[in-house]
Amino acid sequence: MHQFLADNRGELIERCKAKVAKRPRRAVTEAQLANGIPLFLDQLMKTLEAQENGEADESFRISGAAGGDAAALSEMGLSAAAHGRELLKLDFSVAQVVHDYGDLCQAITDLAVERGVPFSVDEFRTLNRCLDNAIADAVTEFDACRDASVAFQHSAQESERLGRLVHELRNYLHTAILAFAALESGRVAIGGTTGAVMKRSLTSLEALLNLSLSEVKGAAEPSLEAAFSVASFVADAQNAASLDASAKGCRFSVSDVDAALGVSGHREHLLAALVNLLHNAFKFTHAHTEVTLSAYAEGDDVLVDVKDHCGGLPPGATSRIFKPFVQVGTNKSGLGLGLSIARRHIEADGGALTVRDVPGTGCVFTIRLPRRTLQ
Repeated sequence: MHQFLADNRGELIERCKAKVAKRPRRAVTEAQLANGIPLFLDQLMKTLEAQENGEADESFRISGAAGGDAAALSEMGLSAAAHGRELLKLDFSVAQVVHDYGDLCQAITDLAVERGVPFSVDEFRTLNRCLDNAIADAVTEFDACRDASVAFQHSAQESERLGRLVHELRNYLHTAILAFAALESGRVAIGGTTGAVMKRSLTSLEALLNLSLSEVKGAAEPSLEAAFSVASFVADAQNAASLDASAKGCRFSVSDVDAALGVSGHREHLLAALVNLLHNAFKFTHAHTEVTLSAYAEGDDVLVDVKDHCGGLPPGATSRIFKPFVQVGTNKSGLGLGLSIARRHIEADGGALTVRDVPGTGCVFTIRLPRRTLQ
């Protein structure tokens, strides 16, 4: 059999390729060829030749004994395992891993019948042993890598979910602490704007904790979407961020907003997103410069701009800045989640969040939301 395989190696590989091409979303790649059927075919020929020469130990070293060896993979087992890993990367199923080796077995049998070439019982036993071991090792590695990949993805998702919760809790707590410090100084009254900011922060903390408890219990988040005034929305963000401005020693300019402008959505989520942008602006803007907040209509949309004086973004930062756990500035005190959380909240209400770099000056974050008519 080994001579027959050597003489017809190219034909057998082409037949396997033709079978692969008939299955949906499959194509032979260089990575598959490196550890797939061509290499298996070469190892099968070496195994058969060693068997024919009475070199049983060499045959088992190449392709493994019947039933395989979990403690030490054979030469064929190592390449089959690599083949299984590669097919997982290409998003194939475990059935397709098995099919790859079944294709070769069928191609060998069909070609032998066509050419009238008989094989001995021992040769068929060796062929079956090699196929069994290769399939077992490929499938075992495929499953192990898939399980590891699923576990890693789950861990990453849980880390991001926990990170979002911690980030938002910290933001609300940060604002509450600044408000309390201002109230404690005696310079402002508890019934004024600063007191209202502290109350809102504590209320938001409570709501976030209640939402987290609901998620743990499997309860759905209640729908809080409604139309609301952009002017009052911006005013709430201004009140919360003014404490950051005082702490940083920066000017904070807020443009007048048309009282008729309205948007709709989850107001608390969108407000958290805007405050996140303002926290980010004051975190990175240079001392004694200015952060500006403005809201205006543009066609059927409402735009909210947050401009800072951070000096501009590093090269390539605009394409990475909204990804979770990415920090492009020199200040690494946060988790790198604020901007990704803000974009998530805004997009959930049909909006968009973008950034425009102003080299040497700063950057402009823009929230775009569909305009709504206020009743």
